Amino acid sequence: MEAQNSFKSGYVSIIGEPNVGKSTLLNAMMGEKLAIVTPKPQTTRNRITGILTTDSHQIIFLDTPGVLTPKYRLHDQMVKAAYTAITDADLVLYMIDVNRLNSGIEAKILDQLKKAAQQVILVINKIDLIPNPALLPIIASYQEKFPFLEIIPTSATTSDGVLQLRESILQYLPKGPPYFPPDQLSDLPERFFVSETIREKVFLRTSQEIPYASGVVVEEFKERPNGKVYISAMLYVERQSQKGILVGKGGRTIKRIGQLARAEIEQFLEAAVFLDLRVSVKADWRRDERKLKDMGYL
Repeated sequence: MEAQNSFKSGYVSIIGEPNVGKSTLLNAMMGEKLAIVTPKPQTTRNRITGILTTDSHQIIFLDTPGVLTPKYRLHDQMVKAAYTAITDADLVLYMIDVNRLNSGIEAKILDQLKKAAQQVILVINKIDLIPNPALLPIIASYQEKFPFLEIIPTSATTSDGVLQLRESILQYLPKGPPYFPPDQLSDLPERFFVSETIREKVFLRTSQEIPYASGVVVEEFKERPNGKVYISAMLYVERQSQKGILVGKGGRTIKRIGQLARAEIEQFLEAAVFLDLRVSVKADWRRDERKLKDMGYL
């Protein structure tokens, strides 16, 4: 009974600008890949839940899209998802990139944190890219900007500081029963992770505007009698010229994306997969509210 009464559970939102390492941190905390990660900014478009459960606690991490200056209706929704996660959480991890400090967006995020009156831990990420003595003045400057509970330097890529961060999170987590079963890793459906895996391969195999103009919708997902999972997905782009690039000469690019995605999806589902990918044009979908709803972004 005593152990049950001391159990801790709560929601922890990870927020910050694009490409500061939020998804990499989530994966490091979880010990496995839940969120897609690419070197390109704005990879994350949806709020992603990761549920970490032990005998003493359950932490529900909320990985959020990077906060940016919106150019499209899609961007508006991404920023809204990030700011909503601030108020939905018991604790906020505000993550910054040690090499990109003091931006105009940073001031807006700090203002949102002040308005929410939230408990916040500052996570200074990518410390493996700077010499240790350079950290001290950075920490000192941020101590003056906001009443952070703690300031913790990390490298989400190497997991340096990740264990310390987890221990700090537990200090501020409220006591309470678990929200989810102990073996559940996320509250998102398998279809979501399949579409994200495909989209990650688009980001990794294409360049310039193509990754950002691309969206993925899983249209069919079913297990066949032979045990193989059949998945049909449509990849949308905004212009005919983009479709040509994504398909590639002789279909090579889309075929390679399919091969890479299928291998990872099979690991995730622990089953053989037949993956059918097609490409279609949905003009200016990032700006169109109805099209965003059709694609599951609203």
